[in-house]
Amino acid sequence: MSGGSGPVVGFVGLGNMGSVLAANLVERGVDLVVTDLRGPDVATPGAAFVASVAGVARAVDVMVWSVPDSRASEAVAREVAATTDRRVTHVVDTSTVGLEGARTTAAILDAAEVAFVDGAVSGGAAGARARTLALMYAGPDAACAVVEPVLAAMTDNCLRVGARPGLAQVVKLANNFLSATALAATSEAVAFGVAVGLDAATMVRVIDASSGRNTATMDKFPNHVLTGTYASGFTNTLMAKDLALYAASVAAAGTPAAVGSLTTDIWQRFAAAEPNVDFTRIYPFVEGTGRTEPAEEDRT
Repeated sequence: MSGGSGPVVGFVGLGNMGSVLAANLVERGVDLVVTDLRGPDVATPGAAFVASVAGVARAVDVMVWSVPDSRASEAVAREVAATTDRRVTHVVDTSTVGLEGARTTAAILDAAEVAFVDGAVSGGAAGARARTLALMYAGPDAACAVVEPVLAAMTDNCLRVGARPGLAQVVKLANNFLSATALAATSEAVAFGVAVGLDAATMVRVIDASSGRNTATMDKFPNHVLTGTYASGFTNTLMAKDLALYAASVAAAGTPAAVGSLTTDIWQRFAAAEPNVDFTRIYPFVEGTGRTEPAEEDRT
């Protein structure tokens, strides 16, 4: 897609993830209009900045959002729906909003005759910069056909998961649950090994060559924990939020939640104790201050 040959695209929300996705669009020659509550100082180089969501809706054909939660997504959707002279015809929400959040946004936009595609991303800001980020999306065939060139301009790893908005959220939440479980479990295992005399790096290297291999041993521990950098670009507070959404969705579906409940509890306690730190810091939390089992006096 090059400037002038495709749709004009709008981007709402230029945080850690949104800023990289927006930059990827510009790098692929997309005509881009952006907005962010923090103002023009955070505007993507090469993109036009406007002061409001309504201003974006009036200027573009396709809008992409990357906002903190379902309330923010719903607010953006309502502003788009209320813009009577809008140009936008299609929306992709890459935020993590949960199944019900995606359904609510879809209903608001459907009533305004704006097509909606549910999107979700996994791989962090580093993955977005490398264009390896997984972008899961779901929506009707016609809507997906319009937005797929835009998705391809953001990352090389686009995966359609279904025709109904919300299904991408389900995959994303399940993925984050597995990622969070792997990182918490690996932290416990390494803490055990270190406590009895193993070198942490040796332990991770051996596990990574064995059947316990997972994303924590492959990436999080070698690149962030063992180096002490703790700079993955994703916070424990966001992971706790995603796990709460996962738990609520599982409860609504009535499916098993034994492991999910334990994992969610660990991350909620970590986020409460040390809010908004990099989520790879769960290792020192588990090793030093995190209690993944109830204290003796709590067992009744």
